[in-house]
Amino acid sequence: MKIFAIRDESAAEQTDLAYLLYYEVEKRFYIELPDNADPWETPLLLSSFVKKGEKTVNSYWSKIWVQQRIVPTDRQNLGQILKENNLKEYDEFGLLMLSMGRCAQDDYYLAPVDETQLPEQIKERFSKRIEDIIPLENYSLLVFFRDGTIKKCELKEHFEKKAVFNILLRNENLFFNIHLQTGGHGVEWDDNMCITDSMLYGIGKDIPLSASDFRNFVMHRVVNVAEAAEILGCTRQNIDYLTKTGKLHPIKSTEKNTLYLKSEILKRNWQ
Repeated sequence: MKIFAIRDESAAEQTDLAYLLYYEVEKRFYIELPDNADPWETPLLLSSFVKKGEKTVNSYWSKIWVQQRIVPTDRQNLGQILKENNLKEYDEFGLLMLSMGRCAQDDYYLAPVDETQLPEQIKERFSKRIEDIIPLENYSLLVFFRDGTIKKCELKEHFEKKAVFNILLRNENLFFNIHLQTGGHGVEWDDNMCITDSMLYGIGKDIPLSASDFRNFVMHRVVNVAEAAEILGCTRQNIDYLTKTGKLHPIKSTEKNTLYLKSEILKRNWQ
């Protein structure tokens, strides 16, 4: 991850107005706003987030802010520009670095900073990023946060207030097609359907368990086909037959493997 302070060259005192984070592998941008961000000093597109009290700008709008500061994709001489700057393809980050974020419309620019230079309130946000998620029935999530906290977040009421989530309310199966955002900044179903880590942390109810409890459960209570066959003293073909006839119920199945709850396998020995 690369971090840049967003500053104003015209300001008498150089202060960090916001921070741009860039994840190189996923090519994703996020912008973090200080707790005391001033909407009149913050870049225009970002000031709307300050007014709404939002401290993290999601990847969609962060990318829009970046795109406003670089050569657009429909530029007539784009190929020549890329060639002159030794860029093999259109790359937002590469183009942004050519001028360190400067553009003709304003006086903002980027300055590289280290994570240790970030304000304490932003470091605190990093400690509450999401580590993992488990979608549950009735539009709920089990969310594992970086600080070790586990929370159950009920989202149905939130979805009912936001029209963009209507598609999930019409088809609960789509809800389970959830993804963890790069860096643990939130969860998403697509670019427009996303929920920030801070919101989930705020609305979630604490669950008195730890992530290691869940890891231990998976380690000791989930078995694959080979382990199930060993427990029952049968062949893999027998396990496949029991599965196809509905006598065993896999919790996950792929082309290469199938997983079962160990408790269900053990119960077959009781019959």
